[in-house]
Amino acid sequence: MSTVVNRSARPGFAGGLLIAAAVVLAGLLLVLPLVIIVREALASGADVLWDNLTTRDSRQALGLSVLAAAAALPVSLVVGLSGAWLVAYHRFPGRGLLLAVSKIPISLSPIVAGVCYMMVYGRRGWFGPWLVEHNLEIMFAVPGIILVTIFVSFPYLLNQLVPLMQELGSDEETMGDQLGAGGWTIFRRITLPKIKWGVLYGLLLGNARALGEFGAVSVVSGHIRGKTNTLPLHVELLYNDYNSAGAFAAALLLAVLALITLAAKAIVARRFRQTTSP
Repeated sequence: MSTVVNRSARPGFAGGLLIAAAVVLAGLLLVLPLVIIVREALASGADVLWDNLTTRDSRQALGLSVLAAAAALPVSLVVGLSGAWLVAYHRFPGRGLLLAVSKIPISLSPIVAGVCYMMVYGRRGWFGPWLVEHNLEIMFAVPGIILVTIFVSFPYLLNQLVPLMQELGSDEETMGDQLGAGGWTIFRRITLPKIKWGVLYGLLLGNARALGEFGAVSVVSGHIRGKTNTLPLHVELLYNDYNSAGAFAAALLLAVLALITLAAKAIVARRFRQTTSP
């Protein structure tokens, strides 16, 4: 026996209270902080805002954030596609363990992740003496920032694609194989077209995490002004220096990037639902 839900019915008193509470909480937790950021960033005028955004340190921080996020994208794409294809379409020993491991970067504290990388690649880490001997800098340098950014962002595509590919099934791929198509042809002509919006959505999720990552990057960067500060670290540095105008200007730039990513996610999610709905 099915239950019919009347979507046009108005909520009762209790429902109205819940809706009002949700609106108030959303305003306090989401809208109000954005309003404060915009107000404080523009408090001294647009000219001061522009000057703060175009300083050498601000441009370096933005460039490094974009570089780290861009470097993480191809890794996320390769690992996400290959891992999702392996897990969704094959049964093998250790499959559950692989899925569990892929969720570690999402659930693990970023600070812990940064410390782990320090223990491996730092001067006193496992590979530290060898890196020093060969004059290679990983920690407190750009390579370390890219490594931890990849670590915290790559699982999003994999975990987005696995349930999608399981839901869509592999009947078409099996038919293509029986008709004599090669593996690359099957992937390019069958698998990729039906999961492309899921791929874009997963990449956007990972990119948002990469641009906003603070904890892991804070541990491995060394906070070297003008060299290893990403945009989130730059905000903290300016705020600690009592440069409120500069800190809120950089925070506004981060917020704009987040809103752009959110808008892109909404567009991709709409197309994704349209392509997967019966």
